[in-house]
Amino acid sequence: MITRYTRPEMGAIWEERNRYQRWLDVEIAVCDVLAERGEIPTEAAQTIREKAAFDPDRINEIERETRHDVIAFLTNVAEYVGADSRFIHLGLTSSDVLDTALALQLRDAGDLLLPQVVAVRQVLKRRAREHGHTPMVGRTHGVHAEPISLGLKFALWYAEMTRQQERLERAFRGVRVGKISGAVGTFAHLDPAIEEAVLQRLGLEPEPVSNQVVQRDRHAELVFALALTGTTLDKIATEIRHLQRTEVRELGEPFSKGQKGSSAMPHKRNPILCERLSGMARLLRSYVQTALENVPLWHERDISHSSAERVILPDSTILLDFMLHDAHRVLDGLEIHPEAMRRNLDLTGGLVYSGTVLLALARAGVSREDAYLWVQRNAMKSWESGEAFLALLQADDDVRSHLEPRELERCFDPEHQLRHVDRILERALEEKPRTEAKS
Repeated sequence: MITRYTRPEMGAIWEERNRYQRWLDVEIAVCDVLAERGEIPTEAAQTIREKAAFDPDRINEIERETRHDVIAFLTNVAEYVGADSRFIHLGLTSSDVLDTALALQLRDAGDLLLPQVVAVRQVLKRRAREHGHTPMVGRTHGVHAEPISLGLKFALWYAEMTRQQERLERAFRGVRVGKISGAVGTFAHLDPAIEEAVLQRLGLEPEPVSNQVVQRDRHAELVFALALTGTTLDKIATEIRHLQRTEVRELGEPFSKGQKGSSAMPHKRNPILCERLSGMARLLRSYVQTALENVPLWHERDISHSSAERVILPDSTILLDFMLHDAHRVLDGLEIHPEAMRRNLDLTGGLVYSGTVLLALARAGVSREDAYLWVQRNAMKSWESGEAFLALLQADDDVRSHLEPRELERCFDPEHQLRHVDRILERALEEKPRTEAKS
């Protein structure tokens, strides 16, 4: 499990003591429901509520002999409860406790992660509005294409993070299910009504049909949603890393006072936060394969998923928790250099307006084939000679015969190309009604 950068709240969800506490929460809830139904003495349920406790070290000691974690747990709880402990785990199988308790842990993890997703979305929306009309060059294949605005980049990321939030909400709802249906899911020893009452008490939904376990397609969907969200953060980080390169220097991640970039080169300001996001996203994505492999289990259940889940579920939630914290820090403190953006926009001497000239010629009656030929030959000459693209076009007899000088100059106006930015932002940043997760 990743611990170095773990927020205390997220790390605590997966600590051994909290895991055992969630097991105990399930066991006590079952006892309470059984007592309400008259299936165990009310006094016994009260004794269990008052005395039930555990000692992780003692559980580990017992497990070294039993080689069974739930039996070791129950043995230790019985040491605290006494004779009434015979009513604990009545009619249950281990996975009734393990999977239901896991749902409680995942619910708690979701309650911490989702507000962080909202916080990242909020800073992206703010940045999009701030820089809706900050012009910069758009790049395709890494090569200058046409003008865009920085705000559109932020809006694009905002819209994607909105989709990620929706996916996470859906996936966390999907794992907020438990089961108290016995060794093969048939309710052989307890009535389905007991399961419903227990899970309602715990704030979970019942698995409509199960075998010995809650089905792992639910958990695979969650790990995929976590990894996909992390991949969007990687996408954002990768773009910032490119735009922080010395030759570009349009953006820069925050660099705090006293921070050092290199042990050998004092001038360095490296995009270490964004690089770390990219690295952690790779690890996060690797867990998806394991989560998918956990779906096919032998018959009504084996435990090949169990050992893997003890790594991938804590790690994936902790990873994304830290990534969201880092991403918010980067985006909130992002250094933005509009003058460099303008410089790079003009770097090719107007070549980024070639498409606009092509369309102007077509509208003036020139065939697309001829217009493309005329524009491209001047563009290639500009690439090779460094001469201004507009000047070359103005000197071209074919172009001059169809476009007046003023018409050509209008083709080189970035504001005209960005005239629909406000409409795009309004569409991308619109808050749509959201389906709330079930409580």
